[in-house]
Amino acid sequence: MGPEGKKLLNIVVLGFGFMFMFTAFQTCGNIEQTVLKSFNSTDFHGSGYTSMAIIYGVFSASNMIAPSVVTVIGPQLSMFFSGLLYSGYIAMFIYPYTWSFYTASVLVGVGAAVLWTAQGNVLAINSSENTIGRNSGIFWALLQFSLFFGNLYIYFAWHGHDHITDKDRQTVFISLTVISLVGCFLFFLIRRPDPEPAANEAAESLLQADSTESSSGEGSARPGLWSQALEAFVKACKMFATPEMMLLSVSIGYTGLELTFYSGVYGTCIGAMTRFGHDAKSLIGLSGICIGIGEILGGGVFGMMNRCSRFGRNPVVLLGLVTHYAAFYLIFLNIAPDAPIAPEEGTDLQAFISPSVGVALLCSFLLGLGDSCFNTQLLSIIGFTFHDNSAPAFAVFKFIQSIMAALAFFYSNYLLLHWQLLILVLTGFLGCVTFFLAEWRAESSRRESDYDSI
Repeated sequence: MGPEGKKLLNIVVLGFGFMFMFTAFQTCGNIEQTVLKSFNSTDFHGSGYTSMAIIYGVFSASNMIAPSVVTVIGPQLSMFFSGLLYSGYIAMFIYPYTWSFYTASVLVGVGAAVLWTAQGNVLAINSSENTIGRNSGIFWALLQFSLFFGNLYIYFAWHGHDHITDKDRQTVFISLTVISLVGCFLFFLIRRPDPEPAANEAAESLLQADSTESSSGEGSARPGLWSQALEAFVKACKMFATPEMMLLSVSIGYTGLELTFYSGVYGTCIGAMTRFGHDAKSLIGLSGICIGIGEILGGGVFGMMNRCSRFGRNPVVLLGLVTHYAAFYLIFLNIAPDAPIAPEEGTDLQAFISPSVGVALLCSFLLGLGDSCFNTQLLSIIGFTFHDNSAPAFAVFKFIQSIMAALAFFYSNYLLLHWQLLILVLTGFLGCVTFFLAEWRAESSRRESDYDSI
């Protein structure tokens, strides 16, 4: 297999590993608030929204040390051990306790920072300027298949259930734990790409050195590893101040807010709508499937378009904003305002139109499609702009995204639906404008580079 084929295979394996892991974790996040409302225990006092706020809050803080961890142990082991923390969080729901629930939330927040920094490192090193758009789209499409399979299982398992029993919960989360562990072990199939003539520092850290290499030079290599770790941390801090990252930070922040909405809040809203009938709980799974279809379509189409489009990334981001605005408007009309904070019994309130399951599922699709527009283009522009410093760049990306997601999960405990939608509308507009400015800077930089190379 040629060098480019090996790199493409690495991207595919990376995508499948994340697909299995997030089939478990995203399904867990989509249903956990509903599950915990139905949990029969007077000793348990936990909130799914609060747990996710803790995860993303710790995630954001841990992103500053994540590049150092990836530098020291390599992205392959980083992804494996982080995946084990994800699996532990999911397994906790089999027999949940308040202390274990929130402890696991903290641990998975740390693991998430390391996992996504390592993922960005692997993606950037296995891509070039010509393939970063394609590879981002392939990875994103495979990742979003996770929304399809897990939620399809939830739909059939909970069809016709008004209440989630302990047996229902345990069956689902045992299955999800096993699926997550399969994804962890797939990361060991990623192979070191063939070095290029002018290999950069990041390429040297793609995979952990062989045990024979590490044992022969253990004494002298360790100081070098820690100096690289410190350097990676300093680079991540300095990267905040770059004009490109400051512009992109608004767009990244918006993806954190809408991530919270589609992955945790909207499914809870649908499950709380008693006007959807006895199948309201199973509709959470069907909603997740529709989100996944939108994500897969967007990841595949817009990732490939990025390779051949003469107009750059801006049209795709604009389409994402318009798609989200359409979804927000229909949700405002269709879903009761108190649905995000309704009790386990649900809400009988009606919004501005008679609640429609078809409209609710259409909105799920639009949320997924719009999210893929933003994320594929953000992965592409960051991988292009910061190719030589990919690990710190993706750490900053996840820091901003996760801190905004934590903020959104926090206010989701208290704000009615229309206020949450207003925040998304305003932030999305600002994020779109600043992305345009960042893309124009990137395109100008590329033209200057092409001119200098003549």
